[in-house]
Amino acid sequence: MAPRRRRRRPWYRTRAYRLARTALLAILLVTVVRWWGHDGSAAPDGSDALAASGPGAADSGPPPRPLSRSRPTSMRIPFLGVDAPVTGVRLDRGRQLETPPVDDPKLIGWFQGGATPGESGLAIAVGHRDTRTGPAVFAALAQIKPGKRIEAGRADGRTAVYTVDRVKVYDKVGFPDKEVYGPTRRPELRVITCGGLFSRRTGYTSNVVVFAHLTATR
Repeated sequence: MAPRRRRRRPWYRTRAYRLARTALLAILLVTVVRWWGHDGSAAPDGSDALAASGPGAADSGPPPRPLSRSRPTSMRIPFLGVDAPVTGVRLDRGRQLETPPVDDPKLIGWFQGGATPGESGLAIAVGHRDTRTGPAVFAALAQIKPGKRIEAGRADGRTAVYTVDRVKVYDKVGFPDKEVYGPTRRPELRVITCGGLFSRRTGYTSNVVVFAHLTATR
């Protein structure tokens, strides 16, 4: 009678495997805690760690009810130190979006043909990056991060608070009109300024576009 062979234990039931699995889980836990924001504490800039984790993460609970139409009066971007008045702008004869007057570099333009702050649909705000006299209201717009707030004041005294989803830089040649200006059911905001390289003959080569959506009203 042949000797009985000893069955080897499956690799996934060995002690070495169990120890390796425990070590891996511990490493993953530490990584998640660090990514979440220093063990769940506030982020260094004082914003909520949850808000800093990515687009839409700042949302908690159901979305706010859209506001009725009311003329925009001001815009604040605390992260950039922006607190500026707003004026209405329209499309010019070439169907291009107008910009605020160059002689007032701190003024922000709000497209009158779109939604007002907090109203359902797409709202569009534009401003200069710089002028001949120096930096303008949106000089640092490209530095804003997802999760940061944009607050738009209204003539009726209400304030619409938007949260940044993403920031993109597009070449003016081949600018994606549908992606930037396409219709939306929820209240959204696009904030636009110049970007890229500058030429005295042709101006800036690109546009900086901030995508944001309504997360609060007050």
